[in-house]
Amino acid sequence: MPRGVHRLRVVVALSPLVLTSACGGDPGAPGPVDEEACPADAEPTRTVSCVLDFTPGDGAGFGMDAYPDIVYGPPHGGASSSGSLDVLSLGKGGEIALGFGGNTIVNGPGPDFIVFENPFIIGGDPEKVFKELGEVSVSADGETWTTFSCQADAYPYEGCAGWRPVLGTPDSGDGIYNPEVAGGDVFDLEALGIDEVRFVRIKDISNFGAADTAGFDLDAVAIVHPSR
Repeated sequence: MPRGVHRLRVVVALSPLVLTSACGGDPGAPGPVDEEACPADAEPTRTVSCVLDFTPGDGAGFGMDAYPDIVYGPPHGGASSSGSLDVLSLGKGGEIALGFGGNTIVNGPGPDFIVFENPFIIGGDPEKVFKELGEVSVSADGETWTTFSCQADAYPYEGCAGWRPVLGTPDSGDGIYNPEVAGGDVFDLEALGIDEVRFVRIKDISNFGAADTAGFDLDAVAIVHPSR
């Protein structure tokens, strides 16, 4: 659920018009994207540059006016005490599969990629986080997926996306590929015994929030260890 109450009310008030123009008036309209949207010979990128599939859940809608561009490029972090509004709400149980042009994520030392949502710390206590968790899966071909084990019941929410505040912004330069600079939730292919993948899929498991801001709020994904 995007934060920033006053700004959020303005965006939501305008969203019916925007969604009608961009998505035929149906918040679930984006649906599956043609697999040719992520060709292997496309220009490689280290942040998301194509959407393989998007299945919105109930209560999706926020960010659809700027879809798919809103999930492309670097994160727009709001720091540790504030969540970004530059996000796409997946809805309850919604999921999205993302690609990086012709690039792949390879298993290198430490974390291999970072997922950015818009959580924030409450009252300065790092263990008290406003979060909407997501389950992360990876694939080499867009058909067979392997899922990271997500410990969603208690802090720290290891293996889940959506609980570490995002610090990186478009002004961070290459810092967005460094978890210590960018924040966000890190994932290591070594945990799955996988050497290389092309796609990252995120599924909301929070089942939280009201329309049009329900579910996991995707800001960006960045590759730490790219093949190209």
